[in-house]
Amino acid sequence: MLITYGKACPEDIESIYGLCKKLIDDYENVESIDYDKVLKWVRNKIEVAINEYSAVYVDDVKAGYFHFYKNDDGEYELDDLYVFSDFQNRGVGSAVVKNCLSSVSKPIKLYVFIKNEKAVSFYQRLGFEIIETLRGTRY
Repeated sequence: MLITYGKACPEDIESIYGLCKKLIDDYENVESIDYDKVLKWVRNKIEVAINEYSAVYVDDVKAGYFHFYKNDDGEYELDDLYVFSDFQNRGVGSAVVKNCLSSVSKPIKLYVFIKNEKAVSFYQRLGFEIIETLRGTRY
């Protein structure tokens, strides 16, 4: 299995947005947020930063996306890591995270929904630690 990376493009915005919306629908307490405002913010974030997103390929087939960048506080952040279901549990997500970790010497920050137990467990297996709870729904 060969994992490679390429730049995401404007045509990927809808796919990334749909994946992010699904996470919000599945794991956020939507009654406690301004849902429409959050979705507008998410879409804008993706549109503005699409040139910073990467597409993940497994044997030349698109397998997911991620956004790894240095935030305004100077911290490295892994944002919006998505591995398509056909490629999950095959080491793709682990390879992406390890690639990000090996590319910088500073700690990496990320956010994950508390109810997304599979993702929480995944990141903990890779050495991430919970340092803060935000709005009761995200670590």
